[in-house]
Amino acid sequence: MKKRLRLTARAQYVTVYESGSVQVDRYIVMRTLRNGLDVSRLGFSVTKNVGKAVVRNRVRRLLKEAVRVFEIKPGYDIVFIARSQCVDASYSQIRNSIERLLSHICMVEKNEAVSA
Repeated sequence: MKKRLRLTARAQYVTVYESGSVQVDRYIVMRTLRNGLDVSRLGFSVTKNVGKAVVRNRVRRLLKEAVRVFEIKPGYDIVFIARSQCVDASYSQIRNSIERLLSHICMVEKNEAVSA
């Protein structure tokens, strides 16, 4: 993912956490905030309550890959926060969860998802 499409600084995450709207699913919490830019920036958060470093990195990779297949409307900062149930979830469950969250607030321009 290109650097301009990512949330990189802690302050960016804090702004989304404090001012953004929240959508919750079984596997993922999604926080969104308008950013006024011509692109949407994404951030991923996997805390220590999910597991040790190997598990957190696996979950983060699954989240990034699941989001990659969707074309998200520009102009938003989005943070995907993994919940502890993500550890036992398959890729298709995580992808469906993300699709449900994005479509619930009409963030997906068109579905580019490939069947898993």
